[in-house]
Amino acid sequence: MADFKIKYKKTSIHRLQKRKGDKKKNTPSPKPSHRVRVDWHQYFMNIASEVATRSTCDRKHVGAVIVRDKTILSTGYNGSVRGLPHCDDAGHMMEDGHCVATIHAEANAIIQAAKNGVRLDGADIYITASPCWNCFKMVANAGIKTIYYGEFYRDDRIFKAAKELKMYISEIKAAKSR
Repeated sequence: MADFKIKYKKTSIHRLQKRKGDKKKNTPSPKPSHRVRVDWHQYFMNIASEVATRSTCDRKHVGAVIVRDKTILSTGYNGSVRGLPHCDDAGHMMEDGHCVATIHAEANAIIQAAKNGVRLDGADIYITASPCWNCFKMVANAGIKTIYYGEFYRDDRIFKAAKELKMYISEIKAAKSR
């Protein structure tokens, strides 16, 4: 009786192996992927563009992402003070051609990090538009060492100050926000 079981198992295994082999011959080999994987800088700038879609000021949608060691620490977009009406709903508070009702994306990202106890020293920031002078000063004092921006926005004083502070600033084209 023991010989019968062994013989039966060998036959079953042989048939199974034969069926598996037939499938391999008829199955086409998988095609290699031709997907292009974006580099880290473009990845974070793309995320900043997506963050900008949350903006509540229709004059300009700006997003910011603060990163250290390829890890997102904080995000921010330009919008009104929490609990106050949004520009999109209530209109703009204009002074000298600027809407002053909103908090800028960089400031909101720094505030979010502070609120959550996240250290920013030595981090990088990805912003869809270069920082204004006031935001640049906040970014520098927060200990952020590198600024990547998607488009230049108004204030070129940031370049001279960054050079003096040994900060790095670079333009990276951002994906268009919706």
